[in-house]
Amino acid sequence: MRTESDFLVIGSGIAGLSYALQAANHGSVAIVTKRDISESATKYAQGGIASVFSAEDSFEAHIEDTMVAGAGICHEDVVRMVVEEGPQTIRNLIEWGVKFTTNDSDDYDLTREGGHSARRILHAEDITGREIERALVVAVRQHPNIQVYEHHIAIDLITTAKLEKTPTGENRCLGAYVLDINSGQVVTFASTITLLASGGAGKVYLYTCNPDVASGDGVAMAYRAGATIANMEFMQFHPTTLFHPLAKSFLISEAVRGEGAVLRRRDGTAFMEKYHKLKDLAPRDIVARAIDNEMKTSGDDCVYLDITHEPPDIVRNRFPNIYQTCLDFGLDMTKEWLPVVPAAHYLCGGVAVNTDAETDIPGLYAIGETAFTGLHGGNRLASNSLLEAAVYAGRAFQHSTEALKTLQHDQREIPAWDSGTATNSDEMVVVSQNWDEIRRTMWNYVGIVRSDKRLARAMRRIKLIQDEIEEYYWNFNVTSDLVELRNIATVAELIVTCAQMRKESRGLHYTIDYPERDEIGGRKDSFAKKQF
Repeated sequence: MRTESDFLVIGSGIAGLSYALQAANHGSVAIVTKRDISESATKYAQGGIASVFSAEDSFEAHIEDTMVAGAGICHEDVVRMVVEEGPQTIRNLIEWGVKFTTNDSDDYDLTREGGHSARRILHAEDITGREIERALVVAVRQHPNIQVYEHHIAIDLITTAKLEKTPTGENRCLGAYVLDINSGQVVTFASTITLLASGGAGKVYLYTCNPDVASGDGVAMAYRAGATIANMEFMQFHPTTLFHPLAKSFLISEAVRGEGAVLRRRDGTAFMEKYHKLKDLAPRDIVARAIDNEMKTSGDDCVYLDITHEPPDIVRNRFPNIYQTCLDFGLDMTKEWLPVVPAAHYLCGGVAVNTDAETDIPGLYAIGETAFTGLHGGNRLASNSLLEAAVYAGRAFQHSTEALKTLQHDQREIPAWDSGTATNSDEMVVVSQNWDEIRRTMWNYVGIVRSDKRLARAMRRIKLIQDEIEEYYWNFNVTSDLVELRNIATVAELIVTCAQMRKESRGLHYTIDYPERDEIGGRKDSFAKKQF
């Protein structure tokens, strides 16, 4: 089976849907998403989206906050561009139907989060991502030029280099092979422009607050196709996810600390003041490392988040979703402290792109958490993620629609997916075993605190597992679980590879062998590119 479109969008969060809505006015769009269209990391974003919307704030302040949080390696030109294009990007979201919370004066109710020097977070109560996803899905469903393929998972990108036995000329992207999860059939999606917007890679780690879809698919596919990958060592661990056996790492938004919550040890001691001058509003890398240290020092399984000193009505009204979810788990945040631990949250690295979201493979773009733009540096500032995704969706749209005018649709014959002699597997235990081993290895050896020995151990284990996966991959028919396993193994290797390059501690990468920041040799990005 084969489909053709001008634009192929892989992913259905704020990045992919924002892009699709704009591109659809210039050609046909196919959206591939591996669950239903609403299931993305965007849906679970609680806090909000950062942008300068107050006379008491400024672009320069937002730029400075981003640069400071990014630990000295943000690309300043990118930071300035994203911050300055932010307000118009927010207006675009509003035009598409997103309803942000307003105050009694009918102005937008701006809040503050860690690392921000001003109140600049627009939010929809504490379900901002859900509201953004809702509005964009409605708009996408109504657009006649957009076709949505739910429960489809991309397997690999189709490139000219892969089709030619002896590649010559540029390596151009022609679309992707995609598995229809329900039927088991592999479909050829041919396109002139392909956009990766498939989100992050939290599932590479044992504990994550990411949704089930976050297996690093876009990064892994781009790497296998020959694209440059950057700064994979910078995996952000969200400091405060609910520690509860049934919660599955439910995230407690940073906005809770923005409204006055305090982190405490079991004995009630507030500890953040000894780690940073901003105390509980310090950047995420510092807060996560502080919690990790407190837990290791005390031997406790968690620390506690205390907002019981705030008026109960204010807490319930500001955080209705968090309040009700915690209540469902038997915890009343207006009366008792919430047990919290860090969990893998956001990938600051990804597929390297320029300011127009182009990768180094013609015809292939990447935006959102899949992409490395240079905005986040060594640590993402809270609520800059949705902003980056939406801004780069607009820039990718502008550039790719112009490219569409000059790029001729490649008429070469793209062969159908060939399963060869592969058969259905009766040994899925191999998949589950490798899956569990990768995630535990990454959590134990490539987590919040690292060392050369831990990284070397992780790489040896990952390489062995990859050998098993490759043998399994070619012997048995592909399934969504096998595709994701292959991808998390690739992403795990990339994280370790980049971590081994960085002989210093900076932002989200902290190693006991090089505990200081190297301001001479360390102010650079880490790059990885597959050798064919």
